[in-house]
Amino acid sequence: MPRTYKAASAAAVAAAICLLASACTGQGPSRAQDDPTKDVTLTFWHGWSAPGEVKAIQENIARFEKAHPNIHVRATGNMTDDKINQSLRAGGDKAPDVISSFTTDSVGKFCSSGAFVDLNPFLAKSGIDKAALFPKPLLDYTQFKGDQCTLPLLNDAYGLYYDNDAFKAAGITGPPKTWSQFTEVAKRLTKPKGDTYERVGVMPVFHGYETTPMRLAAQWGPTYFGADGTSNLAKDPAFAKMLTYQKGLVEALGGYRKLEKYRAGFGDEWGAEHPFHLGKVAMQIDGEWRGAMAREAGAKFDVRTAPLPVPDDRIGDYGKGYLSGTIVGIAATSAKQNAAWELVKYLTTDTDAVVSFANAIHNVPSTLPALTSPKLKVDPGFRTFLDIARHPKSNTTPAQADGGTYQLTFQEFAYRVEKGAVPDLAAGLAATAAQIDTDIAKAK
Repeated sequence: MPRTYKAASAAAVAAAICLLASACTGQGPSRAQDDPTKDVTLTFWHGWSAPGEVKAIQENIARFEKAHPNIHVRATGNMTDDKINQSLRAGGDKAPDVISSFTTDSVGKFCSSGAFVDLNPFLAKSGIDKAALFPKPLLDYTQFKGDQCTLPLLNDAYGLYYDNDAFKAAGITGPPKTWSQFTEVAKRLTKPKGDTYERVGVMPVFHGYETTPMRLAAQWGPTYFGADGTSNLAKDPAFAKMLTYQKGLVEALGGYRKLEKYRAGFGDEWGAEHPFHLGKVAMQIDGEWRGAMAREAGAKFDVRTAPLPVPDDRIGDYGKGYLSGTIVGIAATSAKQNAAWELVKYLTTDTDAVVSFANAIHNVPSTLPALTSPKLKVDPGFRTFLDIARHPKSNTTPAQADGGTYQLTFQEFAYRVEKGAVPDLAAGLAATAAQIDTDIAKAK
């Protein structure tokens, strides 16, 4: 299962970010004065709640405690950003020392508010070259303006799942590599049925689960903010090109209203009734977890994976994708920061720890050595996502002072574009960029 699934609602994410914005604890002087060789108990809060996930993190903690017999870890799962925020504001002995969050969009707030400590001094003290250890996109979403207040703890990579049986039946010999090919393949795989469908080649609307504007825009190599820190939506042609393509794909497959009517009958994204599992869609944009979920759901077709397509004039970039993942940091309120660093360092930089955790919960490792470890359990479908994670042009959405609000603003605009409610795309992008700049200025 993806670590981001608990934040599936944009409204929920926005609420969490707003709460975190009020949690500006102010880091103040460093509290890393403790002796990590002394007997100590750390409080570790994380978001995992499924039995298999909790078991996996506990096993990693047990290995850490065996290697550090003086450091004991009291872990609590199913912790949301809301709960984290409340605890950081309250402080005290019950507050967590080490915190893991699924919401990468909160990094800008965690860093700029001083809620989490800057890990750069700890990395330097431990002789760790972060640029040589972590893929660049993961460093991009775990720091803000040079403040490395979090580190990546496993990784999500997004690619394409497809029904290879449907491909063969339609005479399609392989996954599309460019967006023009993708449109043609999606059309050939679509089976209309009156005013609805027996199957669509892909559900292209932005409410179609993981088919978000950010996932698609990544394939055009966007730059969200200029050197002056202002929004680049209206200046970087990548955004207009992506929106224009996606709207054309919607129209090519029957139009927004018809597709939305069909989508309304889809099952739960995280359950066995997912439309891809049932053959209601032949291609699905999703993360590395979907393959295991399709097998568990008993999908009755040959499930294959591939990178998402790229623009026709960027075929050399094929293989890249959008990256995200879990973050972990040390609370500024902790009086045990040196001991806390030992836990964070183990969870995020120890190759065996990263690999064993990735194997257990079927996620992509978050360090370069772990991505090539012989101990990593890899099947052909999963290898696609390892390759995406290693691709030099894979990218992510950068941290900002307003958390993920700028992404929600962009997403809301994209919803209007796909349904035909934006008569002037250039003007709309300019207005959206201005709103993003206003929101960030207020957050600062």
